[in-house]
Amino acid sequence: MREHAALLERLGADVVRVRRPEEFATVSGLVIPGGESTVIDKLSRIFKMRDPIRQAIRNGMPVLGTCAGLIMLADTVLDAIEGQQSFGGLDVVVRRNAFGRQTESFEADLSVPALGAEPVHAAFIRGPVVESVGPAATTLGALDDGRVVAVEQGALIGISFHPEISGETRFHERFLDHVEARRPEPNPTALTPAARR
Repeated sequence: MREHAALLERLGADVVRVRRPEEFATVSGLVIPGGESTVIDKLSRIFKMRDPIRQAIRNGMPVLGTCAGLIMLADTVLDAIEGQQSFGGLDVVVRRNAFGRQTESFEADLSVPALGAEPVHAAFIRGPVVESVGPAATTLGALDDGRVVAVEQGALIGISFHPEISGETRFHERFLDHVEARRPEPNPTALTPAARR
């Protein structure tokens, strides 16, 4: 989480670490980091965050999910533990821990045309893989063997890897572009309290 916060701050974002619904109510976008999806699911219920996040996703809030965050955004999760639920929103089927144990972590360069011609250097650590992409979602990137590892649907971005570790900023920039696009336009006819006197 620290790496995401530092990266977003370098890009000019005001970062709030969200743990409770009242903090969540103050933000315009959400990053769901890597970690353990089962723990994220459990804590979201304990701290009464699950329903507000689900509603915000339905209402179009921009969300970037990396690794476990992708699992939490998927509509369907394979190899989930009993009772595990995701927030949903991405029309994809995701398989947990598809790349094996942490000792089998690897790095790869991916072609992501939506982010430009330069390849994305991606670090995979026990990441999920997208088994199938539904009609509402779009594939952003895949490994050379065809396994999908980056998807987008509206203002939702889900990726199997950790750009915050490799120093890759373009996914976070794209997320911030979604946040900025949802900001209400200032009303040029509105008057400040001072102007109304």
